[in-house]
Amino acid sequence: MELVRRPKEKGLWSDLFEIRDHFNRLFDTPLLNTDSAREGFFAPEVDITGNDDEITIKADLPGIDAKNVKIDVRDNVLTITGERKEENEKKEKNYYRSERFFGTFQRSFALPDGLDQEKVKASYKNGVLTVAIPKSEKVKPKQISIEVEE
Repeated sequence: MELVRRPKEKGLWSDLFEIRDHFNRLFDTPLLNTDSAREGFFAPEVDITGNDDEITIKADLPGIDAKNVKIDVRDNVLTITGERKEENEKKEKNYYRSERFFGTFQRSFALPDGLDQEKVKASYKNGVLTVAIPKSEKVKPKQISIEVEE
């Protein structure tokens, strides 16, 4: 959609039209740059789920080698850091194209009390990192059986 500008009017309305034009330009600009990975920064999408036994964090890390990902747990904070290094090169008869994507990320998550931070497990498959943090036995719900007396 193309914005058609009105001629600047003299007087009280000219300031209002100028403010409107500024707002129109503001909302025409994307708030999130989809090429942010090309600029050196990106934030992977994550899903956090939990059940009675553990909390699971899944991070989408397509195109990132597992050896370039680090997981750290310290003071009830889990931090995932990594680096993307990707090069695309295509040679054809009439053209040559070479692109490089480099970027780092870091995501940190505050963990609730009652997790066993010594037993954190991580796996990586098809570009998805899965981190499982088990709950300690103290905080797991316990089912208590009822004895029926007659």
